[in-house]
Amino acid sequence: MRKEAQSYKSLQDALVLIRKAVEGEREDELFYDYLISVAPSQEEKEIIQSIRDDERKHNRMFRSMYQDLTGQTITAPEEVAFEKPKSYADGIRRALFGELAAVERYRDIRAGLPDRYHRDMVFEIITDELKHAAKYNYILTLGSSKVNKK
Repeated sequence: MRKEAQSYKSLQDALVLIRKAVEGEREDELFYDYLISVAPSQEEKEIIQSIRDDERKHNRMFRSMYQDLTGQTITAPEEVAFEKPKSYADGIRRALFGELAAVERYRDIRAGLPDRYHRDMVFEIITDELKHAAKYNYILTLGSSKVNKK
């Protein structure tokens, strides 16, 4: 019988990263609301709204995981500083690379979780983040094609 190998990340590592992900929610919300407000087309607004809605779902999932694993709730700061991007395109690029960075952080969370149920939840979140990155690439492509048509 094969013995289950230990993970290279600990539950404590995962809990710290979950807490950081949840604590950044307010700034993320302001960032998405800003991008939606300046998006040049209805299609782009709807894409970013769908991403924002997924991020809200992820936040609920991380909060639930944290509660399940620790018995504690995470409280996020009420007031946060928000730095507007230099332009809409700059904001989309920042969002794209933010999604890719999140995949790396969430991979470490997944590795530290003790059970399949919670690892599967994080797998769903990771695949959503990859989907978001593809959507941001699409938006960047739309912007590039508009510039090239002129």
